[in-house]
Amino acid sequence: MSEAVGETDPFVTHRSLLFTVAYEMLGSASDAEDAVQETWLRWAALDDEKRAEVRDPRAYLVRIATRQSLNRLRTLARRKEDYVGEWLPEPLLTSPDVAEDVELAESVSIAMLTVLETLTPTERAVFVLREVFDLPYDEIAEAVEKSAAAVRQIAHRAREHVQARRPRVEVDHAQQREVLERFRAVLEGGGDVQALMDVLAPDVVLIPDGGGIAAAARKPIHGAGKIAAFLSHFRQYADEVTIEMLWVNGAPAMRMSGPEPVGTTVVSILVDEGRITRLFAMRNPQKLARLDEEVALGR
Repeated sequence: MSEAVGETDPFVTHRSLLFTVAYEMLGSASDAEDAVQETWLRWAALDDEKRAEVRDPRAYLVRIATRQSLNRLRTLARRKEDYVGEWLPEPLLTSPDVAEDVELAESVSIAMLTVLETLTPTERAVFVLREVFDLPYDEIAEAVEKSAAAVRQIAHRAREHVQARRPRVEVDHAQQREVLERFRAVLEGGGDVQALMDVLAPDVVLIPDGGGIAAAARKPIHGAGKIAAFLSHFRQYADEVTIEMLWVNGAPAMRMSGPEPVGTTVVSILVDEGRITRLFAMRNPQKLARLDEEVALGR
């Protein structure tokens, strides 16, 4: 970035917002960074006179970031067609402060980003800009190059789609952490099947993502019995595995590290009535590179 860009430059001021917009649209931090960089290049290319003509720099920058993200979404869609196994978002190490903004934390959660994957690129852009960032319809229309009337229809359709698929549980991070600690204790104790059954909901689903690089099931595993039996196979590695609690995408999560087939695995959960209903197990090493430094998110 140019040294001429000072702390009061609109791009610097809104950078975390631009990254969050791009990340929620793409589910990939590396692709979001590329979209933000492209946004910076276009902003930096404006001379002083043209910058002075920009009445709302925040809206202008969000519009550029949205268009860049839409372009990348279409490329990502083709890439995902060839992806091995289930595709989960790239997890981000976040500070506990992110959880205090409940709406932001929910919007960047692994569960919500997984739901957003089922939208079309334009629906995803409209949903994110309207529901998460509360942008006016006319600004969204400029960003996605549609009429305001069309954007209203897209927003309504996307909202109904997400509501039908989003987890029907209240976000309670204290309960999530308590259940996650119980789950951790069972795993550290060797993965006793009955103890696992006690912490897993009967209809729990395990969604793994190894990307064809790390060993992982190719399809989701359904049911507490099957998942408990699957996890009990790791008891032979219990003494060699370390489990660290951390905040991922605004929620409590854990990172398991050990010899293969455990490797490095980031686990995010959903909880309902004191039991785990969803286990997201991210194992693709290409997606685990950003877990040593907190990422700034903002609205």
